[in-house]
Amino acid sequence: MIPIRDNVPCLIRPYVLWTLMTANITTFFMEQFLAPGAKLTLFHLLGVVPARYINPEWALAAGYPSAGVLPFFTYMFLHSGWIHIILNLWMLWIFADNIEDAMGHARFFVFYTICGLAAIAVQVMLTPSANVPIIGASGAVAGIMGAYFVLYPHGRVLTLVPIIIFPLFFKIPAGLFLGIWFTIQIFSGFTEHMSGGAQQIAWGAHVGGFVTGLILVRFFIKKDRCKYCYDPAKKDYELPEDF
Repeated sequence: MIPIRDNVPCLIRPYVLWTLMTANITTFFMEQFLAPGAKLTLFHLLGVVPARYINPEWALAAGYPSAGVLPFFTYMFLHSGWIHIILNLWMLWIFADNIEDAMGHARFFVFYTICGLAAIAVQVMLTPSANVPIIGASGAVAGIMGAYFVLYPHGRVLTLVPIIIFPLFFKIPAGLFLGIWFTIQIFSGFTEHMSGGAQQIAWGAHVGGFVTGLILVRFFIKKDRCKYCYDPAKKDYELPEDF
């Protein structure tokens, strides 16, 4: 399922969203000028390697510098390839503007950062011996999706479902779309864990970020956020008459 757009209006200019996307894109293009070895070194230094923090003796023997907190923030801006960054930023673009609208710029930025930190914390706890870097904005983006699930479950997501060579479009309730996405993360993570293979995707970070967004969203929304309301008859969001 490929989301195309949602139907929830955004009444502000999402400056923080634009800034986050610009920062991710700029960082990604800078990565492209690095040699493969240099890029891998960058990922190991500014991405989060769980064993680096859980096993300091191993990290010292492997040549890592003293571990600080910086990688827990910088890992959110590193991506391994085109598909990785496009998928993350596309989901961010579709769902984050409404969350920034509901929270305000400063609160949204703090919320996004906390979701990213919680996501990586969960992943480190689930894979403490992993010696490969965890990178990407997906944990923080999952937090945004969790917030959207709470605030706009009746929103409609225009979704492309490609059947072989035939593109089919459906308007799916946001609650259903995000619920399916979350279920896939849990199922995929569990299946990969049971198979005993090396984990290629940080499923735990996705789940941790989403749950964090579910829980914390109510503490970040502005009291006057209800600038538009859902009309069950029209199955759409609209502005109140006195706006």
